[in-house]
Amino acid sequence: MKTRLLLLGVIVALIAAYFLFDVGRFLNLDYLKAQQTSFNAFYLDNQALTISVYFVFYVTVAALSLPGATIMTLAGGAIFGLPLGLLIVSFASSIGATLAFLVSRFILRDSIETKFRKQFDAINAGVNKDGPFYLFTLRLVPLFPFFVINLLMGLTRMKTWTFYWVSQVGMLAGTAVYVNAGTQIAAIERVSDIGSPQLLLSFALLGIFPLIAKKTVDFMQARKVYKRFEKPKQFDNNLIVIGAGSGGLVSAYIAATVKANVTLIEKHAMGGDCLNTGCVPSKALIRAAKTAKEMRHADRFGLKSVEPEVDFGAVMNHVHQAIKTIEPHDSVERYTGLGVNVIKGEAFIRSPWEVEVNGQTLTTKNIIIATGARPFVPPIKGLDQVDYLTSDNLWELKEQPGRLVVLGGGPIGCELTQAFARLGSHVTQVEMGDRIMPREDKDVSTHVSDVFSQEGVDVLTGHQATEVVITDGQPELICQHNGSEKRIPFDRILVAVGRKANVTGFGLEELGVEISDRGTVAVDAYLRTNYPNIFAVGDVAGPYQFTHTAAHMAWFAAVNALFGKFKKFRVDYKVIPWATFTDPEVARVGLSEAEAKAQGIEYEVTRYGIGDLDRAIADGDARGWVKVLTMPGKDKVIGATIVGTHAGDLLTEYVSAMKHGIGMNKILGTIHTYPTLSEANKFAAGEWKKARKPEKLLEWVGRFNGWMRG
Repeated sequence: MKTRLLLLGVIVALIAAYFLFDVGRFLNLDYLKAQQTSFNAFYLDNQALTISVYFVFYVTVAALSLPGATIMTLAGGAIFGLPLGLLIVSFASSIGATLAFLVSRFILRDSIETKFRKQFDAINAGVNKDGPFYLFTLRLVPLFPFFVINLLMGLTRMKTWTFYWVSQVGMLAGTAVYVNAGTQIAAIERVSDIGSPQLLLSFALLGIFPLIAKKTVDFMQARKVYKRFEKPKQFDNNLIVIGAGSGGLVSAYIAATVKANVTLIEKHAMGGDCLNTGCVPSKALIRAAKTAKEMRHADRFGLKSVEPEVDFGAVMNHVHQAIKTIEPHDSVERYTGLGVNVIKGEAFIRSPWEVEVNGQTLTTKNIIIATGARPFVPPIKGLDQVDYLTSDNLWELKEQPGRLVVLGGGPIGCELTQAFARLGSHVTQVEMGDRIMPREDKDVSTHVSDVFSQEGVDVLTGHQATEVVITDGQPELICQHNGSEKRIPFDRILVAVGRKANVTGFGLEELGVEISDRGTVAVDAYLRTNYPNIFAVGDVAGPYQFTHTAAHMAWFAAVNALFGKFKKFRVDYKVIPWATFTDPEVARVGLSEAEAKAQGIEYEVTRYGIGDLDRAIADGDARGWVKVLTMPGKDKVIGATIVGTHAGDLLTEYVSAMKHGIGMNKILGTIHTYPTLSEANKFAAGEWKKARKPEKLLEWVGRFNGWMRG
């Protein structure tokens, strides 16, 4: 600790001296040109001394991350010429950068690593795997200040020697451009020299170097991953899309719209999970269940309450009819009519440009992987002894389970728990964590859990499912809870503990497409895999497993695949909404309170209780609240959670606010139709404003009004 403080003190003293003695006045272009003759004369008489002083000064400037390295590089060209100047500057800059790297590591790394352990574990894993390549890329493309790279790399676990030699090689091309420019600046003797071809060429190189460097990096990366394959001379398709879920359908739609040759391959049903086993059937089931609940409580509206007679087969027919009605939107016929070549079959990627399907090999310039995800089934002993349900095969049920165990307290588990309970099943929900809906704030989890309990659900949190046993023909789930064993008999068990990306069985392993730690296809900000012409969208790529996110990603992937040579777009995850369709619904965009606290983000919270809302009272469903997080002292929305009827619909106003920079003042100033549930958002904005009313000013206004009354 004392050594660190001593070193820090020395560095601060040197930096202070730099600014105190205004050393920077010597590091500008005007001074360099004014003293050019003197420098050259001194160098001719004292070559070794000049080189030594220049070298030490350059190393010091770079090591302390002081401004002036660019002028020093130009000066190297002006004084020493291109060959010798390049040699001196190359070593001086690399040594100085390495010293800055070591200083950052010695003073800062331990404390920062301790504070951000989780983030740095992931960063160091990436550095260990591809650190030299990424450092080389950063050095080659001078869009990032080199001193920032030096300091940040010092915080990682990269070896010092690796940092040095990669920096030496990576900075060489850029250094050569600047040293060469310095040689031409030194040659300016009169105004007419400014237009000399040599000088114009040097500055042209400075301008286009980032583009050349980037193209060089792209070429090197492509050569590295494509070297095993032979690229076809011509292609059948501009784009092949694998998977006809939300992400795949939107990708194919966009490609067809811009008149690209696009083939869409789907091995199961068009529409993917959302249409066939996810969003659509679950919402149809939830609506039927809500009707059953309304029948039981009709007396709230002066009607006779009745216990519904549930015809489960008819309920499931209603679910399948909803699917059938929506199917034409995602059908082969519709997409064929749009100009998409739709093929039913199993795709296999043979090379970055070849996809095999039904014994036919198609060539393509680009591929988009949109293979989605499937229910994750945990390795619970004995589970395979029973015909367990998942969100995939649930919709094949013909008979309603009398006793249903639902494993999982996330969105899928919660939605199906409540639906089956309302239809008359006795449901036990088992969650390993300390609360259901763990991604939401605790008040949300508690509220939904209380509603479930009131509706007859046994909510068991903190229960670890360990085994399924069958005793005398009766299946039971064994759970561990606080060191004791609990046995839960059931007729059917539904596994809803999450989803696993579909990344196997169609060529990714053989091709060497990288898979992330989350088990999803690893993609960059442009949704490219480690093969720049292969993209991935939706659940198979993450990080959000929502239908609307898959569609959102699809636009970026399709446009980048077809037009990325001219302009690429980074996928935007800044404003991602989602909803859990329990009753009451839970919808959120941006930060929750728990996330803001965990990330150390300061915020102010405004809460409006929907129990006070006229329309909610008239509808007999005045439950829930609107909670908005704003930046301290500002009306900028950084997060919103709504609990209540139609929360998913109401959330859109806050999604728009965050996307387009609309603050609480403008929401308050917007007319909302009366009486509607949307007024809850206006009243929440009113609560925000009320908490910030200018008391002192209002006191003076009151006095003014009193004076006006005489």
